Amino acid sequence: RQSHLGDPLPELALLWIAMSIIVKITYKARLQAEVKAARATETAEAESLKRQVVEARMAAMQAQVEPHFLFNTLASIDHLIETDPPRASKMQKNLIALLRASMPTMREANGSASGVRDLGREMAVIAPYLEILKVRMEDRLATSIEVPEGLRSAEFPPMMIQGLVENAIKHGLEPKPEGGTL
Repeated sequence: RQSHLGDPLPELALLWIAMSIIVKITYKARLQAEVKAARATETAEAESLKRQVVEARMAAMQAQVEPHFLFNTLASIDHLIETDPPRASKMQKNLIALLRASMPTMREANGSASGVRDLGREMAVIAPYLEILKVRMEDRLATSIEVPEGLRSAEFPPMMIQGLVENAIKHGLEPKPEGGTL
């Protein structure tokens, strides 16, 4: 069969080939976009799971630390009421300050999953905590807190400083008969 310059068959074949190439390129780009989206979703889900694990660990640690510390402090106050009422009063006031500083954070932890707070609020919890420990350990514990004003608004992981302070006292200063400075 011969084809002449005006016949539609060769033009139709070229059009079909061109359309096939365009469809193939479009389909390939769509597949690549879907793969990228799936990877991004997987990464986001993995990061979310990691964050949830860290938050759960922090909540578990906080749940273990606070009741133990609270009961020990109340027992100390009870004993000091009979033996040294002024020290009992001082310890009770520091416990109240500690609970006041801790309560907003506990409420926020129940309502959101941010996992951070500012260093100033973290220090507001640590200062009365240290004062309570100073009453318990008497002259065996000296403390000094120095945080530049500009850093108080910096974001900071909750419970991090408290964990460091607890470990420093429990494993570093409490075993020493002479105590030390933190």
